Amino acid sequence: MRITNFPKEFIKAIPVLKEIQDAGYEAYFVGGCVRDTLLGIPLHDVDIASSAYPAEIKQIFNRTVDTGIEHGTVMVLDHGEGYEVTTFRTESTYQDFRRPDHVTFVRSLSEDLKRRDLTINALAMGADGTVIDLFNGLEDLKNHIIRAVGDPHERYHEDALRMMRSIRFMSQLDFKLEKNTKQAIKDNASLLSKIAVERIRVELIKMFLGKNPNAGVETFINTDLYKYCPDFPNYKDGLEKIAGINKIKLENETECWVLLGYEFNLNIQQLKQLMRHWKTSRDLINQVEIAYSALLSKEGLLDSQVLFNAGLDLAICANHIAKLVGKEAFSDQKIKDQYMKLPIKSVSEIKVTGTDLIQKLNMKPGPMIGQILTDIKEKILKETLANDENELISYISKNY
Repeated sequence: MRITNFPKEFIKAIPVLKEIQDAGYEAYFVGGCVRDTLLGIPLHDVDIASSAYPAEIKQIFNRTVDTGIEHGTVMVLDHGEGYEVTTFRTESTYQDFRRPDHVTFVRSLSEDLKRRDLTINALAMGADGTVIDLFNGLEDLKNHIIRAVGDPHERYHEDALRMMRSIRFMSQLDFKLEKNTKQAIKDNASLLSKIAVERIRVELIKMFLGKNPNAGVETFINTDLYKYCPDFPNYKDGLEKIAGINKIKLENETECWVLLGYEFNLNIQQLKQLMRHWKTSRDLINQVEIAYSALLSKEGLLDSQVLFNAGLDLAICANHIAKLVGKEAFSDQKIKDQYMKLPIKSVSEIKVTGTDLIQKLNMKPGPMIGQILTDIKEKILKETLANDENELISYISKNY
């Protein structure tokens, strides 16, 4: 097979391939960039594999960066772009089920491709567009099949994270998981416990954000992978509820955690603890807490205080999850319209500050200042008090 309609990312990178070839070595585009081109998916970057060793690549090009030279990767800088060129390699045993004990550089493309995870990721393409397919990856792309290269047990023993990647690609592309590959995941699921939770989380979230997360979550359960993830063994019922939701469509990681919290029937503190076990960032935990509070609010998502506390983006996030789980929900436009009607959208917009209370009303610094500001904020939002400095000062003088 030959690709004739190159994406611009390939067109810009082809001179790099040709320069390597002109120096007497082989060079190909490999992996995901070839797969995505065949599927018509926009490219984020291109990966190049070559028979040239790292030192040889550095001799060919004037400007390079050693981004991962111990693994055979050198970044070539060309016309303002960076291209990672990785030497063909084979890998040794994997004692930790994640990283090879050592890699060996080779001159053979076939040796390099056969160590890759999935047939659809083991494709290579030359500068003329000819696709090299040694493991029937083109057929699997055509039939929408996720299949491990060679013996799936070997692939998953080499890198246990590949089990999560297999299910992630299944969801991301809306493909089916080949039966022997699926069985190998089930047989080796316990190896996932050897993998850092941060790496698992990346694949988990990509699975949830895919085209068919329902199938991904269902397979995640059926292959027992969930049993080797932080806290998830306690929430199989919740995962099954998620798998049963009609046509899940999630926009971002915040929505993923809000959905998990709701279907796991967690309170806010329990959800934050779950996220800490998954080693998520503090910023993300804060965002999820705000959105989840909005989702669980008794007042509903159109309430002025709820909208004010959440902010527009997180209110919309909560609204998306409300739609999925059957809670009262609205169009995004309705949420936006209601939010835009708020008399204030931040405490900084209130016309009176704590300093004003101290200076103009001779109040003493202390907790009472905060209570007063909270009181007037709530009344402004309910529109029982205008956000006017004179009116606010008058109200505070009479009531405090």
